[in-house]
Amino acid sequence: MCQHITGGCPVWQARQKKGHAWLGWNVQEKEKGIGEVIHRYKNNGYNIVLDVNSGSVHVADDIVYDLTGAVEELLNQGNITEYGTLIQQLKELGLPYDMEEIEEAVKEILELKEAGMLFAPDIYENYIGDFKKRETVVKALCLHVAHDCNLACKYCFAEEGEYHGRRALMSLETGKKALDFLVANSGNRINLEVDFFGGEPLMNWQVVKELVAYGRSLEEPFRKKFRFTLTTNGVLLNDEVMEFVNKEMSNVVLSIDGRKEVNDRMRPHRGGQGSYDEIVPKFQKLAKSRGQKDYYVRGTFTRNNLDFSEDVAHLADLGFEQISVEPVVAGPSDDYALKEEDLETLLAQYDKLAADLLERRKAGKPVNFFHFMIDLEGGPCVAKRLSGCGSGTEYLAVTPWGDLYPCHQFVGKEEFLMGNVEEGVLRTDIRDEFKCCNVYAKEKCRNCFAKFYCSGGCAANSYNFHQNINDTYDLGCELQRKRIECAIMIKAALAELE
Repeated sequence: MCQHITGGCPVWQARQKKGHAWLGWNVQEKEKGIGEVIHRYKNNGYNIVLDVNSGSVHVADDIVYDLTGAVEELLNQGNITEYGTLIQQLKELGLPYDMEEIEEAVKEILELKEAGMLFAPDIYENYIGDFKKRETVVKALCLHVAHDCNLACKYCFAEEGEYHGRRALMSLETGKKALDFLVANSGNRINLEVDFFGGEPLMNWQVVKELVAYGRSLEEPFRKKFRFTLTTNGVLLNDEVMEFVNKEMSNVVLSIDGRKEVNDRMRPHRGGQGSYDEIVPKFQKLAKSRGQKDYYVRGTFTRNNLDFSEDVAHLADLGFEQISVEPVVAGPSDDYALKEEDLETLLAQYDKLAADLLERRKAGKPVNFFHFMIDLEGGPCVAKRLSGCGSGTEYLAVTPWGDLYPCHQFVGKEEFLMGNVEEGVLRTDIRDEFKCCNVYAKEKCRNCFAKFYCSGGCAANSYNFHQNINDTYDLGCELQRKRIECAIMIKAALAELE
């Protein structure tokens, strides 16, 4: 009657073994109701029940699907004391099932509840006090080695590489100080991450190579291991760069929006000519040389291509197996900005995309779509589940002249200038503000089923729309919820094939 895709996070198994009453709820829960702790939805022919707090996912038949919702509603009323009362109340709802079916389904539902796989309580909020007091270390830097670019992408939040300021290239000396800062502030953490970013980082290629060499020289004496990544538009990509990248870069992000007409409309050269024809062969060669792993082709869809699933399909047909195409984040004055009226179309596009990718996988041509990749078994640690990327605390951005910002999207906003690579973090109040940014600090996140997957969303997007890092970008939230639903559906479908 119900297929269990995952048994939930191990912490829940341990908690439930401590023992509860047979029905699994206590007096306090009865008085206040259990809240919305499951999420039910239908997708691509599957009835899916997600237990929000344990992370357990169940594919149910119609009766279990319907009764799970009914049981949740009755539990929220807080007046159920025994199994017989529950059965009687369900009978009075007039559901189109006979009593034998209802009793069997309810038994299974309550067994799952007792096992901590349905209607699990939220223990994370109790953890948030210690979470705010935690000591943080810096483990990742986004090095803006170039505040300059050879393209003029129309939606660029970096203003064609200038970041609300002046064009500049990072010097080797500043880059070394940034790596020294990272090592000095990383505590006992061994694995460190550095992303070479821009603008276009290949416009400062010699410094990139020398900084990689310098980072490697720090590894043995300081017991560190650097994981370098590179984000590029591909215009300056050549065989020498590819050889170095394949040797030293753990991941590469290749910027392309999809179909030629879509890409060239939004990602032209400064003279207006398109970039698609010159970058596609290079990207194909690099992806093949990396064995179709440890890279992403990364695009942005706008109001000009609401049929973005076609762009994902196009990239897949070009031979790319690692793809990310993400919604533009833009102000209402931009003609390419997504609008609330586009939402129905966009949600349908994600459903279409999920079905297409599933068919490709069944046909032996798998494609990994970044936003559909979730771990239902273990997933990120509690801190990650609550606060996300770690911007402003564990992750910082460094400008070409060495200033520190919470992340690359805050660069140029002087109110978020935290310090510099020579003196370190001077504005500890900014760091503390980001440390307290979590799903329980955001009222819109508290009752959202997706909170432990998106971890509250992007702080920069929240600030750009509401001048508050503890709010949310509402349109982005709707899209994120749909992506999570699609990702879980794909997991369910693949489990069925095993």
